Amino acid sequence: MSNPSVKNERKKPKLVRDSFTIPKSEYAAIDTLKTRAIALGSSVKKSELLRAGLLALQAMTDAQFKLAISAVPQLKTGRPAADTTAAPAAPAPSTPKKAVTQAKPKLANARAVSKPAGKTAPAPTRPVATPTRRAAAKPATRAAKPAS
Repeated sequence: MSNPSVKNERKKPKLVRDSFTIPKSEYAAIDTLKTRAIALGSSVKKSELLRAGLLALQAMTDAQFKLAISAVPQLKTGRPAADTTAAPAAPAPSTPKKAVTQAKPKLANARAVSKPAGKTAPAPTRPVATPTRRAAAKPATRAAKPAS
């Protein structure tokens, strides 16, 4: 049988997805570094570049690390604000509302749905299943076609 410690060494590391905000100029530097890597004969992905940067930061002395961190301007966290300098979007064409011909009856056994505060619309409902009697199934008979 195989040794359990060997299996643990072959186990892939758990991956984590994350998102972050970065200035356009620094984001463009990623493409520049990718092009540089291709010129050196090595294809690289964005995530590999970032991981290489982390390895480089880890290899620095405390003084070098502090200097590198102080060179990076701090950003406001979260999603960037909407661009207010762009022209406003054209309004969507209005579509006429359909006339309601019948009011929908309220159904019993409404399912409770959590809604954000301030909404006054009633919770969606679903019909209650009612038992129905079915006629006894008749065996399907086909008239035999005469052989020609």
